[in-house]
Amino acid sequence: MFKVKVHILLKDDVLDPQGKTVQNALDHLGYKGVSEVRIGKYIEFFSAETDDKKLKESVKDMCQKILANTVIEKFEYAVEKI
Repeated sequence: MFKVKVHILLKDDVLDPQGKTVQNALDHLGYKGVSEVRIGKYIEFFSAETDDKKLKESVKDMCQKILANTVIEKFEYAVEKI
């Protein structure tokens, strides 16, 4: 069994209004020096796949087809045997 961790963020050249709002709020609360805040998604799931190479291919396919909007988002994932 494997544990899969997927991180999804907006691409660097895509404006992140939610991140900017959080950055402004942090600044107003006195947390100076915080910059370039980006808000993303974290997805975690378990897989009964036994072949880690097949699983990695499947996870990449999942990200490209449904988990991430690859026009504006980038993704990273990690597969951990448990």
